[in-house]
Amino acid sequence: MRAILSTIFLTGALALPAQQAFEIGPKNTGDLPGGKEADGIIGDFVLRNDVVEAVVSGDRPLRRANMSTFYGAGGLTPGCLFDLTLRGKNNDQLTIFGPHGQRGDVTHVRITEPAGVTAAIETFLSAASNGGLEKRHEYRIDSIMQGVLITTTYHNQTKQERKGSIDDYVKPVGRGGVFKNIRWVDAVDPADKCGYAIGWLGGDGGRGSKLIPPPRVVTLKPGEKKTYTRYFAVGSSPADAVGEVLSYSLVAGTGTLLGTVTGKDGQPAPGAVATIKSGEQSVLAYPNAKGEFAVHLPPGDYKVEIAERGRASFQVTVTVKDDVNVTRVNAKLGPSAGVVFKITGEDGADIPCKAQFIGVDPTKTPRLGPQNRAHGCVDQWHSERGDFFVPLDPGKYKIIVTRGPEHSHHEQEVEIKAGATATVEATLKRLVKTPGWVSTDFHNHSTPSGDNQCGTDDRIINLAAEHIEFAPATEHNRIYDWAPHIKKLGLTNVLSTIIGMELTGAGAGSHFNCFPLTPKAFTQDHGAPVHHNDPRLNAIILRDWDGPRADRWLHIDHPDMIEKFIDRNADGLPDGGFAGLENMIDGIETQNYSASQVLSGVPWRIQKRGGREYVRQNWEFIWLQMLNRGHGYHAVAVCDAHSVYGNGVGGWRTYVKSSTDNPAKIDWREISRNAKAGRMILSTGPFLEVSTQDGTIAGGYTRLNGEVVLHVRVQCTDWIDIDRVQVLINGRQYPALNFTRATHKDLFGDGVVKFDRKLRIPLSEDSHIIVVAHGENHDLKTGFGTSAQAPIKPCAYNNPIFVDIDGNGFQPNGDNLGWPLPVKGLSVEAVKAKLDSWKKSSK
Repeated sequence: MRAILSTIFLTGALALPAQQAFEIGPKNTGDLPGGKEADGIIGDFVLRNDVVEAVVSGDRPLRRANMSTFYGAGGLTPGCLFDLTLRGKNNDQLTIFGPHGQRGDVTHVRITEPAGVTAAIETFLSAASNGGLEKRHEYRIDSIMQGVLITTTYHNQTKQERKGSIDDYVKPVGRGGVFKNIRWVDAVDPADKCGYAIGWLGGDGGRGSKLIPPPRVVTLKPGEKKTYTRYFAVGSSPADAVGEVLSYSLVAGTGTLLGTVTGKDGQPAPGAVATIKSGEQSVLAYPNAKGEFAVHLPPGDYKVEIAERGRASFQVTVTVKDDVNVTRVNAKLGPSAGVVFKITGEDGADIPCKAQFIGVDPTKTPRLGPQNRAHGCVDQWHSERGDFFVPLDPGKYKIIVTRGPEHSHHEQEVEIKAGATATVEATLKRLVKTPGWVSTDFHNHSTPSGDNQCGTDDRIINLAAEHIEFAPATEHNRIYDWAPHIKKLGLTNVLSTIIGMELTGAGAGSHFNCFPLTPKAFTQDHGAPVHHNDPRLNAIILRDWDGPRADRWLHIDHPDMIEKFIDRNADGLPDGGFAGLENMIDGIETQNYSASQVLSGVPWRIQKRGGREYVRQNWEFIWLQMLNRGHGYHAVAVCDAHSVYGNGVGGWRTYVKSSTDNPAKIDWREISRNAKAGRMILSTGPFLEVSTQDGTIAGGYTRLNGEVVLHVRVQCTDWIDIDRVQVLINGRQYPALNFTRATHKDLFGDGVVKFDRKLRIPLSEDSHIIVVAHGENHDLKTGFGTSAQAPIKPCAYNNPIFVDIDGNGFQPNGDNLGWPLPVKGLSVEAVKAKLDSWKKSSK
């Protein structure tokens, strides 16, 4: 056990103790720790020694952890532990630790001991402001702690008995468990090599205090006080953190288990995982770059299992003795098996890509890691470059490599033998030609958003691997810049971005994506505005934030179309929604990750979730109705990705007109300008081009006399196909404008170009024209495998072309497309009855 360092004198001056508590101001922001979840700002407090550093959130206006960790007014979390990492490692993985679920306003957060034998910070809720229940949380650290001692004191100052839950709130939660009465939590991505451990302590919570089971309920008599203490430790692994808690709590001390893990030729194997078992309980340890790990454990017998995908595993039973003798484990795992990838474009340069791994019977499909990381997510691997290695256990695998829907794909079966590697070498050709258009996605997230733990680098790699060329940063309620991440990954020639955000909240206000915006470093949400329930206020505020600018893009995310534009007060009667909102926005998401319903012909669908049925709006159909009522905002397709596998990027995208196809030269102003003009094609992969005889494209207005000659061209890569082209006139599907492989076989091709025809369409009134290319008998399985995008049908459609046939300017026809405007409050049974009636009448 290390002794507490005493204060010493150096050159006649008093040296500050290693343990300190201090406030962050404008001039010392460099003292804030970093990491994936780091969230410190000016006004927060840092608690640190030579071993660890932590951030306690200050009592600042609207202080909260990464949004949307919590939504709404109850999401304020001053006085909570926001960051905790080993000193200088910049590896924070903690979103928030709320002692006893601490949320909401506090009376104060202050330093009670700036330096000395210990340093401490206090969060206090007075009885007067908390319904008669005084609550105090103290965060304390000494010179050698590898964590923070957190003590909570309740004082019931009422005349009634008080009773309630006292569970702590911890996020994120990766793999976890209990070991020796200590709760441990792994990093969401184990490759980040960080772990946390929480041990509840009896007595006064000092060193040597006995570990106790976590208390669940506190009962306080009138006037009674009770105190609870836990030690929250951090380490390079869960086992490291657990060992620290054990060292703190055991008077007799702990022994040390020291492991060395090597692979081929005695080289370190830092990618291995050591599972330490005691009875039915276990905890994980990660070797460092030298292949070493050390864990403090109480004396006793332990089973140690060390494994790494692609290598032979190792098992041994050891006896840990006292705190003097070291128990050593030397694990020789041998060489790693796996696949070496060499993926290039036609120019011979390596390119970002995605690889899928499918086990060939009897080999099982591998699980490479958690779904929210790029390098090994379930059965996929997303790479920022074409040369990479994926370790795999011996067996047979089918491997599919893709680079989004414009490139060819590569399939290959490999057999991997123990200790050997196979090579997958392929050139992915650019089959689909898209000159003058770039592939974009205006809505995605990574861990600064708070409601997911996808690393920002992982999101960037995911975007690049799926061949998205322009993606604004749209984190929840945080103005953020992805450019430094793109540069660090060497992807500036692959992906362009712009600073933006998603303004997020609960209630009627909707979510808005907006770019560009200017961040303010080390302030709450980087200077983002606050969400309001009236969506028009949000639109106005975002338009004018930090000064109005005409080139700022603004669209509504996953919109409640009925509430916004039809039935605002949900009384079942059309009232026009939020009057004027349609004129304040540039676009809406008619597609947000799901299968297209643009040809369904109905305003609702029934969706099952968790065994229950729900009524879901068909945004695409209601958008068509709104177009006929004169609404002029444009349709956008996004993925709204929160993970890499499953809800990842690539299932939907929006092609936007651009003067350059080089991502490094993309001008966001041009992207915004063309998007505002509706020059956009929504797609799950097919590349659709639509133009009139005078060259008018998506979003354009033209004057033509009675007939439009529509040039429709569709390209698909070698793993995507379509079998239907339907032209919508003012949202209606006319049989004469429905072309399928079954009825018009001669119009469809089997190569890259699936459809290339000029269609003569007579018009009798002003009309907006949308073309839908659809693969009714196809899906995206080849490109997405077991991921959730796989069942989605290939589909693409353009923002409408508006045709004025009489020279009086375009006039919408008001057609509701055979349905009353949908309203709120309809039950599943009522909607089913309406849909059944419609099906019978349409036969």
